[in-house]
Amino acid sequence: MARLEARSPAPAFALPDQDGTLVSLGDFAGSPVVVYFYPADDTPGCTKEACQFNENLPAFSRSAAKVVGISPDGDVKHRKFREKYNLTFPLLCDTDHSVMAAYGAYGEKTLYGKKTVGVIRSTFLIGPDGIIRRAWYNVRADGHAAKVLAELEA
Repeated sequence: MARLEARSPAPAFALPDQDGTLVSLGDFAGSPVVVYFYPADDTPGCTKEACQFNENLPAFSRSAAKVVGISPDGDVKHRKFREKYNLTFPLLCDTDHSVMAAYGAYGEKTLYGKKTVGVIRSTFLIGPDGIIRRAWYNVRADGHAAKVLAELEA
């Protein structure tokens, strides 16, 4: 699993969102975009992370940045998650893990001391030109949105 680094081109993607609408990286050309990968809707860490990104959306918007979450969950689960927590940014469905793999956000990881294969909680700050400005792997959900925002505003 290759990890992406700053100054690398962000891998292109086109995935359905919670409503079945295809969303591509190209849709965000000309604006910074935060793409974050998370394991599952409506779990404690993922909920905390999503809610913190949502709470910080006005600040992200001031920097013209968009936020997109990607998990292996399908559109029905994404819709319920968004409705339950009033999330207003798109959640994309990567059910075959292909986009996660392209970003190095899917593979072997250690969970509670045991090696497993799954989603590696990761976030990418992609510039308006499609180039990765910052990549974070194995992030802690709580407080991460604020760190991404600080990097965007730096």
